[in-house]
This record gives sequence, structure tokens and C-alpha cells, in this order.
Amino acid sequence: MSRRRFWRAWWSLWTLLFASFSMPSGAQLVSDKGDIPREQQVIPLPESLERTVPSIGPHTGTFGPVTPAALGTGEILPFGANLFSGGFRGVRASGLNPAYQVMPGDQVTVRAWGALELDRVFPVDAQGNIFVPQVGPVQVQGVSAGELDKRVKSAIGEVFTDNVSVYTNLQGVQPVAVFVTGYVKNPGRYAGIPGDSVLNFLDQASGIDIESGSFRDIRILRNGKAIATVDLYAFLLRGELPRPQFAEGDTIVVGPRGPMVTVTGDVSQAHRYELVSTSVSVGALLDWVQLKPGVSHALINGVRGGGPFSAYLPLDEFRRELLRGGDEILFSVDQRLDTIVVQVEGSYEGPTRFTVPTDARLMELLDSIPINPRLADVTSVSVKRKSVALRQRESLRESLRRLEAAYLGASSATAEEAEIRVKEAALIQDFVKRAELLAPTGRLVVARHGEISNIGLQDGDIITIPNKSDALFISGEILVPQAMVFNPKDRVDDYIRRAGGLTERADSSKILIARQNGEVVAAKDARLRPGDEILVLPAIPSKNLQVASVLAEILYNLAVTTRVVLDIGNLSRLN
Repeated sequence: MSRRRFWRAWWSLWTLLFASFSMPSGAQLVSDKGDIPREQQVIPLPESLERTVPSIGPHTGTFGPVTPAALGTGEILPFGANLFSGGFRGVRASGLNPAYQVMPGDQVTVRAWGALELDRVFPVDAQGNIFVPQVGPVQVQGVSAGELDKRVKSAIGEVFTDNVSVYTNLQGVQPVAVFVTGYVKNPGRYAGIPGDSVLNFLDQASGIDIESGSFRDIRILRNGKAIATVDLYAFLLRGELPRPQFAEGDTIVVGPRGPMVTVTGDVSQAHRYELVSTSVSVGALLDWVQLKPGVSHALINGVRGGGPFSAYLPLDEFRRELLRGGDEILFSVDQRLDTIVVQVEGSYEGPTRFTVPTDARLMELLDSIPINPRLADVTSVSVKRKSVALRQRESLRESLRRLEAAYLGASSATAEEAEIRVKEAALIQDFVKRAELLAPTGRLVVARHGEISNIGLQDGDIITIPNKSDALFISGEILVPQAMVFNPKDRVDDYIRRAGGLTERADSSKILIARQNGEVVAAKDARLRPGDEILVLPAIPSKNLQVASVLAEILYNLAVTTRVVLDIGNLSRLN
């Protein structure tokens, strides 16, 4: 292809690209802050404060989203699955709490003075007695540690009625071995002390098997009879835990897991919850689940009457339902808002954020915002919109993908050419990485020819009212990018000359003017205004016409959507 044909194709491409971004009417998509001082720029609302349109998902008839895949249980764990991680087995109580009941084998210290001189440690024998000299056996088995001193003092006082003082202390407790069995990970016989909690022994057995064991059906057996039952949901939710005193040979039995219901959606954390019966009221479930603010509906997927069942209900109506094992519940914030939140930045007076009706229009809000007409450029108002920024970013990414495909997919005829292409591929990838760091902000051009389009507002919009400016900016392929005082008599060439002229990589036929209202026009067709920015784009020297066209498109998109002329650097070496 001759050099003349290449540049003719190059110019045609620029003409098409420019036409696509310079629509004769309506809004154009541009970006950046314009001439807005940093202190006047707003920070977009964080995601936690933004009001987003609820995602309802697939629908069937009038019953809301019912596709089981929409719930996707995935790795949802049972409620309480992280309870047994070694935190109980490593903490051993002394056993000397006031409620502890004395057992055979315990050690009791008795000190007496006055009519009876005594300082000894007595073991509790198999009959539950300690033998005090000159007094005889004293029954202490079953007596609490808090009542032990009173019992011994009473027994000694029956013999020595006057002039005797007694002090009693439970010195040590007898260790016990308890069997842990049922649906636990490591059934076995584990050591502890009588005052240990059931959690200590379960943790020694590596906890409950979350796939088959119950957190709500745990029995403590002594001589084949249940002395206590444990529901760990009461402990997890309210800190309530039965505290029976363990004896040698007691058995802890974890029963099989009961029916489960799965809860997902707008909740603090998705879990599977165990039921103690085949059905339970929704009220009981809501005692366990922490809903996020604004939850309005619930979707139930399950089986009723031998067949599949789905219902999408308002929360008040959902509370009257009965849940059954296997049900899947998805809570959602699914209600239309009557108001939206928009922000204002730039030269104005008053608050930054405004709550307006969902059908509010731009001019209605602007009419309510006080400004200083000597400072604010009301003819250059623009709007930044998140959905537009998203489309601009997707368009940029698609162009970058096409650039990589156009160059990296080309074949090499020789080994030397292949080696050159490897080096050039690294240059392309470096350019792509730098381009991806630039973020379009989704600016809508709403002010043209002295008129403002009265567009409808959307949640999260940022309205920019720029300051009146006496400056003009010049950047891109310029020797000395800078800001200059605006002179209405000067033309584009005058400002370029005062900035030191063009660089060697500049394309003098590809110069753009970015307006304060976000509009971008070709310099040859535009009359300069205060606050404008002159953008000089680089020439694309690649001999590969396909690569050149895609690269030109990317540079133009970046200039329009970010007001940044990206340096092509060593890409000028591409073949």
C-alpha cells in the first residue's frame, strides 16, 4: 500500500470517528472535571449509601424469581459451623466455682482452732464423707462448694459447742473421663473436670460433623438416662447453655441433623438453619436471621403436597407462613423508591446532596440552586452519570481487546520477524495496561448553544456547574503543556506557538477542543472560549493499517471520555 493511500485511509477513519462523537443534536458523552477547583469537586456517594435498583432476577408468572439456580446454595454453611475451632478445649476452668458439688475423690482442707486444733487435707471417700478426728464422718457429697464451709462447721459445732473456729476449703477436684459419640468428627473418651462445659468435650472430639450432626439435639447420659439436653442455637443466639456437673463415665450423644432451611439474599450472612420439627413458623426463623435494612419481600422455594412450590411474598405476608425442611428462602430489598439522591459540584451555594422525586428533571433542580452569576458559568452545566461511565469503560475495553487481537494475532514469516513481534507485543500490552488505568466518568453534554436540555435525573447523578474562567489549557503532544490567559483574538496556532510548538510525534491535523460543558470538537471547526482545553493527539505511524485504525480509535475515545492524551511512547516503532 502506498504512503498516500495509507494516510487517505487514516484521514477517512478520523472523519468517521469524529462524526460518531460529534452528534448534531442531543447529548454527547464526555468526561473529566472541567474547570472545577478540587475543593468544589464532590466525592461520589459510596456504594453503602447509594440506592440501587433492586435486582429481581428470573420471573415465573406473578410469583417472582423461582429459578433454583438463582438461590445457588454453593458453599453456604450451617449456622454455627465455625463454633468448634479449638477455642474451648484450650481453656480449662479450675472447677472451683461456688456451684460445684463435691464428689468422691475431691480434696477438702479443714482448719480449726480454739477448743479443737486441726489443719489437714481430707479426701472424700466412696461414701461421700470426710473423717474429722474427734468429730467423726461428715457427709459432704453433693454439697456445693459455696455451702461446704457451713456444713463442716455445723458438724464440728455439734461436738465442740464453744470456743472453736473453723475454716474449710475445697482444694482440688477429681478429674473425670466422658464419652463423646454420635455425629461428631472424632468419637472417643476425653478427659476433663466435672465443671467443664459440654462445649469443652465436643471441641476435644473436633466438633460436630456439620454435614450429618445436629446442633440442636445433644443429650448428656448418665447410667443410660438423660440428665440434660443441649440446643446450641440458644448458646449461639443468647448465650444460654445448660451446665450439668459431669461424672466419671457420662456420655455426650450428638443426634442426627434435623430438617434444614437455606437462607440467602439481603441478610447479614447466608446460612443453613436446622429445624427441630418438620415445620416451623417464620417468626422463629426471623429470630435467628439478621435482615439488612429495607428488606421487603421473601421468595420461598420448596416442596408442598408432593410437588414443587414457589411463592414471592411481601415480608408481612411471609411472616404468616410455615417453613418445612428443604425450603430455600431468599430475602430481598424489592421496592420502588419515591426519591433519588443527586449531587452538585462546582460554583454554587448550599448543600452538596439533594433528595428529589424519581421523575425530577434537571431544570427543576437547577432553578432551586442559588449561584453567584459573576462566578458560575451556567451555560456550561453538565451531568456525570454512572451508567454512561460504565458504557464508556466497556467500549474502551472492547477497543483494547481488538487492538491486542489485531496485532498479536498477526503471523510472522521469518524467525527474525517473530522475534521483533515478541518485543512489539510487550509494547502493546504496556499501552493497554496504561489505558486501562484511565477511568471515564460518564459526562453528559446537556448545555449547547446557550440552552440546557431538561433531561430526567437518575439516582447518583453528579451535576457540574463550572466556574467562569479566564484561562485556556493546552496539553497532549505539546513541548510545554500549560495553562494560559485567554485572549479572544488568539487562535489555536497562537497558543501552540506560545507553548513551544508541537512535539515530533504530534499530528497537526488531529487537534481537539474540550469545552467546559464536556463537549469535544475539532479545532479547525471551533472558536475558542475561556476554559477550553486544546488537546493535540499523536500521529499513528504503524504500517499495519488495522492496528493503526484501532489505536486511533482508542486514543480518540480516551481524549473524549477522560480529556487525557495518552502517550503512545515506543508504539511509534511498530511495523
